[in-house]
Amino acid sequence: MKRYFTLLIILGSALGLIAQNDWEMVQSTVSKDIIKAHMYFLASDELKGRETGSHEGNVAALYLANQLRKYGVKDVPGTDKPYYQSIPVNKLSPPTSMEFKLGEQSTPSLIWLKGADVSKSAPLIYLNHGLAQDYEGKDVKDKWVVVRAGAEEEDNLQSAIGIASTKRKLAMEFGAFGLIEVSSAPERAWRSLSFYFNRKKTSIGELVDFPHVWVPSSDIDLEKVEGAAEASLKLEGITNEKLTSQNIVGMVEGTDSVLKKEFIIYSAHYDHVGTGKPDKSQDSVFNGARDNAVGTVTVLSMAENLAKFPTKRSALFILFTGEEKGLLGSQYYVEHPLLPLDKMVFCFNSDNGGYNDKTLATIIGLNRTTAARNIIDAAKMAGLRAIDDPAPEQNLFDRSDNVSFAAKGIPAPTYSLGFTAFDKEINRFYHQRSDQADNLDYEYLYKFFLSYVLSGRYIANDSKTPFWVEGDKYFEAGKELYEK
Repeated sequence: MKRYFTLLIILGSALGLIAQNDWEMVQSTVSKDIIKAHMYFLASDELKGRETGSHEGNVAALYLANQLRKYGVKDVPGTDKPYYQSIPVNKLSPPTSMEFKLGEQSTPSLIWLKGADVSKSAPLIYLNHGLAQDYEGKDVKDKWVVVRAGAEEEDNLQSAIGIASTKRKLAMEFGAFGLIEVSSAPERAWRSLSFYFNRKKTSIGELVDFPHVWVPSSDIDLEKVEGAAEASLKLEGITNEKLTSQNIVGMVEGTDSVLKKEFIIYSAHYDHVGTGKPDKSQDSVFNGARDNAVGTVTVLSMAENLAKFPTKRSALFILFTGEEKGLLGSQYYVEHPLLPLDKMVFCFNSDNGGYNDKTLATIIGLNRTTAARNIIDAAKMAGLRAIDDPAPEQNLFDRSDNVSFAAKGIPAPTYSLGFTAFDKEINRFYHQRSDQADNLDYEYLYKFFLSYVLSGRYIANDSKTPFWVEGDKYFEAGKELYEK
């Protein structure tokens, strides 16, 4: 009988360990006080908006690397120094002088998209919207290609911006000297575009010297373009400062002898937009608490939890630089992966603009992968309801670092604070000086962090490997990556 009771005690102890389930493990490491401490540091005035390539951005990176080290997260083979994937960055200043001339017409009101200093008169050719079919049978070599902004089927500002890089690639491939797009954007939109594009640009890789600008249709009469023999463009005063930024990376090995060969990526960008002109209160810092100190700290919480309680699958943590500069950190990573991409079975990204419903967790791409049920169940356990993208018109899935992985075929939703629309409440903080650590609801953040970490654990312990839902835009890329 004594032996029987001893066995029961041993069995009970074992069951007790098993009974410390994912939910209990999450609760034991996620702390509202720790969340708040991280947030107040990363979104402090002293870090001056964590702009990519800045000293303060590098301080934020050092802080994150040291947190991973403190938790016991391991370095990843191939880093330049522990936890650092260094990225060469070009920081371009905008032209100090710009002018486009077409016969008797001229305008200094340009939007600078790409290009180095240039002062050149050359023959021009008008190619409608400058898409592939417009180049058929045309000789554009060493000519200015002049086109209408946008496309026939989608003549709106958002699509015009989205398709601009495609037009530039076509013009370069066909040997044009440069690309001039004539835009009919209203004056107010033009001012906003000028503010956004005619400022310092950050890029990685080789610089694109190919000149590409927008000119306003109010200044340039398109009807006179076809009859013009040549045009001239002047861009002067562009400078380039070469800097180094970094992704912060770490890993935790899984516990299952088979499943540990598969990795779940937990990612977020830690950069924000830096500083600007002082407002009426003399505040010049865009602190970036919601965007994206919240996402950054969410991944730190995941790292702390998995370092203490590893899951069956392995974990790769990536904190990206340069998201605000055009997804630079994630694009660099997928082209220079430290671990094989076909071993990465899911990217669980976290990025945020704000929240307007504290009962929700909004997951951009929730129903696009087979992990939806894991995420929904985890949110419910934390007292939240998980919903999919409520603002598809914003194209949010393709605007954060997750898309760099999705394009390679890796299932990659983005976990965001609860919102039901991109409304005034979101825009009150999104890329505003008001996005600060002291006006966040930490009771809500605590639930949000619990739900993210629990979701990650559910996905990483699931016997079924997550994948795209059939028919998804990236489904075929996934089949190719994993050779399904």
